[in-house]
Amino acid sequence: MFGDRLTWRMLRPTWGQFLVSLSVASLGLLGAEALSQVDRDLRIMYTEYTLAATDLAHISADVIRYRTSVVRALEAPSQKEFEKITKSLPERHARIQHAVDRYASASLRVSRSGRSEPQDIQAVRESLDAYFSAASRTINLLTQVWIAKSPQEAAELRHQAELQAADNAGPKLIQVSLALDRLLETVADVAKDMRDEGTRTIRNTSSSLLIGSFVIALLNLFVGLRPAPTSVSPSQPLIRTEPKEPTPFSLPLEGTDPGVSRN
Repeated sequence: MFGDRLTWRMLRPTWGQFLVSLSVASLGLLGAEALSQVDRDLRIMYTEYTLAATDLAHISADVIRYRTSVVRALEAPSQKEFEKITKSLPERHARIQHAVDRYASASLRVSRSGRSEPQDIQAVRESLDAYFSAASRTINLLTQVWIAKSPQEAAELRHQAELQAADNAGPKLIQVSLALDRLLETVADVAKDMRDEGTRTIRNTSSSLLIGSFVIALLNLFVGLRPAPTSVSPSQPLIRTEPKEPTPFSLPLEGTDPGVSRN
């Protein structure tokens, strides 16, 4: 029984060992949380910024194609060619609008420098609406050219369409391009903030892990200095010593005179 109690006392963890284990677990949780945060930031940067920048580039290219189709419609030699060119305009308009709506549905942010994605995407919407409205008036004038009652009326309508395309739709297209450029700059600024935040998280976590490792090493040294138990080791059985019986007292023999010596 004494040996079992002593064995339990030696196997039971001390407060120092418990503190070391708790520190190791805390550092592990801290590192896991930091890596998880960096992983989330990287996913956001890819899904909402890398792909978003690609979508914005596609929007710009589609707007240029739309503008090119309008110019080709101005130069169409026949009504059949005109209808063939303008047939694709509604589809391109819908594709551009869908790309803008998809970008606006993402989690928009404001950078540390004050650049705002919600404001910039709204500016892109407004500039696109103004341009498509002007381009639509140009197409309407060109449609009337082919149903004009006289060559003079057709020439006048074509002239108005050319002025509309050059003086109205042209400047509005420039406003669309400028709005897209501002939005791309804001996207880059917000992505830079997220990159800096991830870098700062990694640095802070690395410093915490380094300091925590030194602390755990010191704690482990102190825990290793545990004093040896002063009790008797259970491997050494107790030896009981039997008490010695007293030596019997020897009495002198009868008739012997201690003063007489033997010959």
